Amino acid sequence: MTTRTPPPAPPGSTAFFVQAAISFAVSGVAVVLGVLYLPVDEWVRAFLALGVLYVITSTFTLAKCVRDRQETQTLAGRVDQARLDKLLAEHDPYTTNV
Repeated sequence: MTTRTPPPAPPGSTAFFVQAAISFAVSGVAVVLGVLYLPVDEWVRAFLALGVLYVITSTFTLAKCVRDRQETQTLAGRVDQARLDKLLAEHDPYTTNV
């Protein structure tokens, strides 16, 4: 008897996606407004704005890298499991090879 690899987890629901998008937008707007209304010199504001932009783009890049690694591991696991299933299906312990 072979063990089957469980199917991949279904993607998040539409409601979760919308909630995440709204949360991202609200947090981004809040930080931008905070930087704009901060009582400091324009150069400091520009530096903070550039820092926020860098954090946001780095976050997207990291999320993509994590997703790609998980997809690669899942695919490799499925291929290995398919090979094992094939070997076990073809193996008959009761045959004698003389």
